[in-house]
Amino acid sequence: MDLTAIETERARIRDAYLAQDRRPSSARGVHHVALLSGDVERTVRFYQELLEFPLTEMFENRDYKGSTHFFFDIGHGNLLAFFDFPGLDLGPYAEVLGGLHHLAISVEPAAWTRLRDRLDAAGVDYQEESGTSVYFRDPDGTRVELIADPLGEMYGTSVR
Repeated sequence: MDLTAIETERARIRDAYLAQDRRPSSARGVHHVALLSGDVERTVRFYQELLEFPLTEMFENRDYKGSTHFFFDIGHGNLLAFFDFPGLDLGPYAEVLGGLHHLAISVEPAAWTRLRDRLDAAGVDYQEESGTSVYFRDPDGTRVELIADPLGEMYGTSVR
């Protein structure tokens, strides 16, 4: 792998597209991010009881009879949603091009420490990075990051 060529290409793209005088986004924000759940109750226990994200609503999926669509509050009006698809026999989580690599959720530093300790107590394997990020997999294999950096910042750099 030619790292110099990769950095040169990254710099070219950054110079071409990272506007210094950026106009406002047409988006209002993330309404919800939807993931798949293999077991509704297991998912609720993991996200609400372990990670402290309150369950806010649950109803039948309008697109698939028998499927449950349910939501968790992840702060600032943002929601994490799930669907289960009973009877479809979905395979295990897999990273693919165009798929989800990980979901990063900002939490206050004190909550980050508390939640990392809760992951320990629950026996959830995780990887800690840079003293502000902890990566782990949810019960269905989705990689989640809890990051103690404020929204719009990453490791001291503004990403807004």
